[in-house]
Amino acid sequence: MAALQLCRTVENVTVFGTASASKHELLKENGLTYPIDYHTTDYVDEIKKISPKGVDIVMDPLGGSDTAKGYNLLKPMGKIIIYGMANLVTGPKRNLMAMARTWWNQFSLTALQLLPANRAVCGFHLGYLDDEVELVSGVVARLLALYNEGHIKPHIDSVWPFEKVVDAMRQMQEKKNVGKVILVPGPEKEN
Repeated sequence: MAALQLCRTVENVTVFGTASASKHELLKENGLTYPIDYHTTDYVDEIKKISPKGVDIVMDPLGGSDTAKGYNLLKPMGKIIIYGMANLVTGPKRNLMAMARTWWNQFSLTALQLLPANRAVCGFHLGYLDDEVELVSGVVARLLALYNEGHIKPHIDSVWPFEKVVDAMRQMQEKKNVGKVILVPGPEKEN
């Protein structure tokens, strides 16, 4: 949802997004051009049908083999931005074999492979920017300006009391939320 809101601040942007079919309408209302149900459709094939030359930017929160898929969807001079490894943890419990398989299948290339491809690979991890106060402050200032101008607004899926943390986590693990799930102290409130 946050990425969609940021995309709306740029003119003439076509946005592909993968999500469960139950989330498609809400995502389209928030700027998603082409929703793709990753449970039933190969998103690479679907994107190639609509945009045969590929895309300019891929945002990859998944890691593993999905990073290679995203990289191969890029047009020349395209960028993939890797900002997560959701594929490392699958299901409600950690599965060491699944984690090892994801690690083994992790995308890797050399500088000599990047040159002829004319593509860029970028990484983002906010936790490693703690010494970059000026950089992070500038980004936060721009985000606050977009918020104050009404261009972006955090999308809250639900609010849970601390006592219901297990239920809140289950909702996220079952991928039933669209937006942020928030824990608050005090008695339960209506969502």
